[in-house]
This record gives sequence, structure tokens and C-alpha cells, in this order.
Amino acid sequence: MAGGLWPVADALAFLTGDWRVERTVRDLAEDVTGTFTGTTAFTAEGEGLLHFESGTFEWRGVARPAERTLRFLPGEEPGTAVVRFSDGRFFHGLDLRDGHHIADHPCSADLYRGEFTVHDADGWRTVWRVRGPAKDLVLTTDYRRLPPAAVRLP
Repeated sequence: MAGGLWPVADALAFLTGDWRVERTVRDLAEDVTGTFTGTTAFTAEGEGLLHFESGTFEWRGVARPAERTLRFLPGEEPGTAVVRFSDGRFFHGLDLRDGHHIADHPCSADLYRGEFTVHDADGWRTVWRVRGPAKDLVLTTDYRRLPPAAVRLP
């Protein structure tokens, strides 16, 4: 995905809608790469957004259905967000007001460091670098906005 930074005044407004997702998962310790392809829908829920991702994850030649749910809530500063796991646990903050954000998430002895880059009104990328005694991974995800669903008349 090419391009510079695209400032986002309101993270929740920007994310709302449906996105095409393409992710590579590289296990650096074992020199193995997998892929995820699918969609992510950001839909209104209460004061924030429900993030539902579904698709196919291929790892070591085996393709399986995969999905996850996150919640994006308004942050303390206008235009920012707080990301929580589906069970309500804190995941990370998100501030895209300058088009770029870095977030850390400690998970047991491993550290997840996410870099979020918005390239334009319809495209953004996350790169999670995971390091620790249990993991040595790079997860790169590209998001492209899908056009609104066509209205079907009876």
C-alpha cells in the first residue's frame, strides 16, 4: 500500500463501514508465513463500534475459517478511540489524528507493538510486531474500504 499519511479527525467515523482485509502472518522463529483474507465490519454499538472480522486463515497449507470481535469506544480525547477485546478487557488506545499511531499491548511475557498507518480515505494498514519468549511474529494487515451495499428494491 503506497502513499503518505492521511490525518483522521475522528477515528470512529473513519472506521465505520465494511473493509476488505488481507493479512500476512510471519513466524520469524520458524520461517513460516500464513495469510488471512476476509472482511471487517465496523457497525454502531452504543457509543462506539463493534468490529467483526471474518474470513479464511491459511497456515502451513491448511485453510480454516477464522473470526474475531473487538469493540472500539470513544477515547478521552475527541477523535480518538479505546480498543477492547470482546470480553471487555483493554487492548490498546488509538489516535489517528495525524494518520499514524503506535500502540503497545503486553500479553503474558510477550509484547505486541502495533503500528497503524492511514494512507487515504479508503485504506489503512496495521503492522503488529510480537516479541517474547513464546512468539516472534510480524502480522501485516491491509484494509480497503468496500463500497456501500447496493440498495435492493422489491
